[in-house]
Amino acid sequence: QVQLVESGGGLVQAGGSLRLSCAASGRTGSSLGMGWFRQAPGKEREFVADISWSGGTTSYADSVKGRFTISRDNAKNTVYLQMNSLTPEDTAVYFCAAGISGPYKYWGQGTQVTVSS
Repeated sequence: QVQLVESGGGLVQAGGSLRLSCAASGRTGSSLGMGWFRQAPGKEREFVADISWSGGTTSYADSVKGRFTISRDNAKNTVYLQMNSLTPEDTAVYFCAAGISGPYKYWGQGTQVTVSS
């Protein structure tokens, strides 16, 4: 099993920045791919970004390209999401996910990000 704990959410004004962290524990010796998803009120959960085990491959949703950066530190079993130029449309609960292949198997509880206009 893998446990994921997100942190770093909060309230920020439009145009501001936040950095989310996701700390993994448990069976972290596996080559876990990791990703970030978000869910806004009344909307379905959507993909934000993901990163391969080595960190050499990343992908982003079109809505965050150029503003968000995903990275990881395997020595700390932590993945990050640097979010810049935030807009009210980025307001959501952000979830960290991890898995070896296929659909993500492990999910965190989420951290709230609120962007005020």
